[in-house]
Amino acid sequence: MRPTSPQTPTRERLHISVLSSLEDRILAGELQVGDKLASESQIARDFGVSTRSVREAIQALETKGLVQRRHGGNTTVVRQDVNEFIGSLAVTVRQQLAAEPEYLRQLMEARRMIETEVIDLLVVSETPVNADVEAALEQMRAARDNGDFDGFVNADAGFHLALVRCADNRILAIMYENFANLINDMIQVSSRVPTKSLEEAYTEHEEIFSRIRDRDGPGAKALMREQIARSADYLRIAIEKEMKGTTNV
Repeated sequence: MRPTSPQTPTRERLHISVLSSLEDRILAGELQVGDKLASESQIARDFGVSTRSVREAIQALETKGLVQRRHGGNTTVVRQDVNEFIGSLAVTVRQQLAAEPEYLRQLMEARRMIETEVIDLLVVSETPVNADVEAALEQMRAARDNGDFDGFVNADAGFHLALVRCADNRILAIMYENFANLINDMIQVSSRVPTKSLEEAYTEHEEIFSRIRDRDGPGAKALMREQIARSADYLRIAIEKEMKGTTNV
């Protein structure tokens, strides 16, 4: 058998490269709900891979709930919008809480550990915050000024994801990205609890941003812990409301 050159990518790596690229485009909003992906053959040409690798990547995206293959071979982005997935998320979390009361606490602990660890890495790096973090904060500011609630909470989730990616630690990024969609959904649900204005919410994120930029690690971590703790409280209230509403039906 002819040995594979060390420079020759394996089919599995090719499949992962296609998957990562398409997933990033969907999560970043470049590909939005309702958009159709190019044909498998076109994607294969664009990436220089086989259609089999593309098919495996799309299957993985479908498993994650990001796309749906429809009759005729069209693949459509189906990631649910804010209003559609609130109810389904509440049901999912409620089911988990019924089976495991520690579920919510453990999930928020995992989020807090990753995001505070990221701050330690950012404040000692050459560039504590990059353009993606600044862009997410700018999107939050624009949404605040326009009173765009849904846009604000989407930018909120994007801000936290951008911070993790900015740390340039692939292991932490993989850990976070594996449940980034759930964290995004939790932010969407917890933000429905009317406890503060968009102005107040923006100010919190701006202060975290400023402290990281100024390399104030302890200050940034303290603010991040407080924010995540509040999010956990808001989420608990939102889920309890959903449970009461379901019980009263």
